[in-house]
Amino acid sequence: MITGSLRRRAVAAGALVLTGALALSACGDDNGSGGGAAAPTKSVGDIFSGITKDDALNAKLAADVKSAGKITVGTDPSYAPNEFYDTDNKTLIGMDLDLGKALGKKLGVEFAFQKAGFDAIIPGIKSGQYQLGMSSFTDSKEREKTVDFVTYFTAGSALMVKKGNPQGLKPDDLSLCGKKVAVEKGTVQNDEVSSTIDVGKGLGTRTKKCKDAGKPGPVGQPYPDQNGANLALSSGRADAVLADSPVIDYAAKQSGGQFEVSGATYDTAPYGIAVGKQLGTTKDAILGALKALQADGTYNKILDKWGITSGANTSPQINGATS
Repeated sequence: MITGSLRRRAVAAGALVLTGALALSACGDDNGSGGGAAAPTKSVGDIFSGITKDDALNAKLAADVKSAGKITVGTDPSYAPNEFYDTDNKTLIGMDLDLGKALGKKLGVEFAFQKAGFDAIIPGIKSGQYQLGMSSFTDSKEREKTVDFVTYFTAGSALMVKKGNPQGLKPDDLSLCGKKVAVEKGTVQNDEVSSTIDVGKGLGTRTKKCKDAGKPGPVGQPYPDQNGANLALSSGRADAVLADSPVIDYAAKQSGGQFEVSGATYDTAPYGIAVGKQLGTTKDAILGALKALQADGTYNKILDKWGITSGANTSPQINGATS
């Protein structure tokens, strides 16, 4: 079993959902540009109407956030069902977007999401371009050096292949050695298949396992976003895709029978909302709001809407990375 930390998208992991051959050809170019083609798993009604502002939590927000009435959030919308574009190619939707809206209502501020490249979000938080990042980030010790995290979901890495798995690829053996594996840039899956081996930093963990067995390492194919990785698989330019488990599961279900998940999820770790360290107790306010949404049932309604209740994190915390 390969061990390590996760994207995504946060650190790592996600994917635009593809709904059959038409969507595969229409989503965009090789760089993964283009709109979404997925929908919520089910309708759960208005999940926001009963949320009320908590003045005590609002008081913990940074002064500039309270005065502006909003907090700027960077997200990479290519990782359905977590964050992606609706079919109008303009509207940001997904689990993270719904959770951000709910958190904003509880805190009394707007969560203003802005599209960003995944690997530019944390640097953007450090520079002040964004105040938060909600983009399926895996909480890691390395990332905690730059930003704080409020954990809110649990995910792992997963493998997606073409229907029928004609090459017999699996995530927990040597079958990916020498194979072309599409990943998103800046994710832990990208690190995993890196040709540079530095296990202490999570680089080349799968590559090392292959080479230790006398086999060539996987040929990592990094794309600017998850859409490009998925399109590489559909077009035959890649043999497989590695990404976060909820993204892979959702993409396979929405692929019109073109893709399937191979093997079990591995390297389970928490997703975290990335919070600028300059925001002080804002992270405590977000944690308090998250716990309140869990207590009143809003949190579970959001996960249920997107069909990912199995990833519920019932013990959110600040900086909960284990590696």
